[in-house]
Amino acid sequence: MSKAYPSNLTRAQYEFLSEMIPEPKSGGRKREVEMWEVLNGIFYILVEGVRWRALPGDFPVWQTGGGASPAPWYIPIFAIGAKTAPGSRYTTICTSSLALSSSVMPVPRKQLSDSQSVKSAAMVYEAVGYDAGKKIKGHKRFMTVDTFGLVLRVLVTAANVPERNGGKQVLKRVKRMGDKVSRLTTIWTDGGFDGPAFMMWVMDVCRWIVQVVLRPKETQGFLLLKKRWVVERTFGWIMGCPRLVRDYELLPETSETFIYLAMIRIMVRRLA
Repeated sequence: MSKAYPSNLTRAQYEFLSEMIPEPKSGGRKREVEMWEVLNGIFYILVEGVRWRALPGDFPVWQTGGGASPAPWYIPIFAIGAKTAPGSRYTTICTSSLALSSSVMPVPRKQLSDSQSVKSAAMVYEAVGYDAGKKIKGHKRFMTVDTFGLVLRVLVTAANVPERNGGKQVLKRVKRMGDKVSRLTTIWTDGGFDGPAFMMWVMDVCRWIVQVVLRPKETQGFLLLKKRWVVERTFGWIMGCPRLVRDYELLPETSETFIYLAMIRIMVRRLA
């Protein structure tokens, strides 16, 4: 058992997530570590913002044989997650459970979409671009959330990808959720997603209506915009994790997994 780090899951929180952890494969070496400790190690990386090599020694070792990838017992939750995105599936389960516990319909009627550009670390070279509008070199996070600010789907691209192009890709992911978004009718966005071509694409492909929430031209200084503040709050939630303040991940898929993990941590703390 590791020390009582602030990022650790409680027993109740782990038991809620344990049903979603993949079972060990048949044959070969048996699983020698407690998956509770594996999850705690991943959340320590997320919350404390340290490198994998800086993982404290009381967690399961992060590598074997001098390799550069996480050890085999981290793979079912994290490394494979970067490729097959089970993090999105876990997030969907947590979102539905949280909605049911709050006596709210788990299938949303409306969603909000927005993007956030973040600087990338020096060693990151995969899908890196320059956002001329925000003067940031790095990655761009496209995110869709429900009216509670809970993440539906995330897409990480180069920062120079236009909002409408990235918006189409992330909405395709939302559309593939099937019955989970069967009641969805409206998408609220900002001015970056404005334009008749994008609106018609959403109507033709997704069968949803896009409503753009714009800032009044005569307004100066800070203004809390209706609807849009919900997704901005979600960006604030994930930026509370030092690992996500800057993009340190070599692959965009890994960045997406960390964002899902941040939301899972937020939701499981409400559920258990």
